[in-house]
Amino acid sequence: MAIVSTSSARIVPRCFRSRASFISLFFRQFSEQAPEDEFTLTYLDGEQAGIAVMSMRRFRYKNAMGRNIIQKFLDSMQEVKFNNSIRVVVLRSEVPGVFCAGADLKERLEMKNDEVAGFVAKLRFSLSELYNLPMPTIAALDGAALGGGLEMALACDMRVAASNAKIGLIETSRGLIPGAGGTQRLPRVVGPAIAKELIFTSRVLDGWQAKELGVVNHCVEQNDEGDAAYNRALELAEEILPQGPVALRMAKSAVNRGLEVEIEAGLRYEEAYYAQVIPTQDRIEGMLAFKEKRRPKFKGC
Repeated sequence: MAIVSTSSARIVPRCFRSRASFISLFFRQFSEQAPEDEFTLTYLDGEQAGIAVMSMRRFRYKNAMGRNIIQKFLDSMQEVKFNNSIRVVVLRSEVPGVFCAGADLKERLEMKNDEVAGFVAKLRFSLSELYNLPMPTIAALDGAALGGGLEMALACDMRVAASNAKIGLIETSRGLIPGAGGTQRLPRVVGPAIAKELIFTSRVLDGWQAKELGVVNHCVEQNDEGDAAYNRALELAEEILPQGPVALRMAKSAVNRGLEVEIEAGLRYEEAYYAQVIPTQDRIEGMLAFKEKRRPKFKGC
């Protein structure tokens, strides 16, 4: 199977994920990198058609979120947001041992106070855009996801971590608070008491500890290639692919909107989104497939 890359308009062989390729990627962190190469969007094909992979690849700076990579991130989300053929988005890093180091503090030190406010607002907006993508999203944590890196992962619907991942909101250890949604999204994932403990202590968890507390959905032992979480995220995405795409989007909207209100209002949201799947061809196909004892062939309409 090959991967279609929108950033380079070429086919990338699956052997790209070999050990040799992984080692070559490691050494790329010591060389200069073109700005357009810091973040890529790829569409998988074959049996994985319908999965879009967003890859952070700012090797030298451990995916620290600077102006350029944030803009590339926003551009990629705009592209998939209106692409009805995309059923799942996987967010990953190609930098060995790192998911995302958070905001680029070196770049931020050179900013004036009013520029800092604008930068943080754009970062917060980008994660809100990620949270509001209409299709399911999965973060693959094959390395450190600290501060803003974890906030990015929390903006995804699901998280998969490798056993050696380092996960935590560490802002209070720097005299700050999480500023890109962490104080709001972590409590909604693990509950307020656990979230407060993790934020107040700046505690860093490994993958298994994060799984135990519910910060991530799954944890897997890391492999020699350093992409175990990404592989598990793809397996999870493959489980989602056969489901009705309209139903997936409506279910996600119902859950997200329902979390913001009391249950009575949430049930009204559920009713409203359910009503939107009733007139679809996919609903009829789903019932026919059940009657005929076969797998449905959903078209997303």
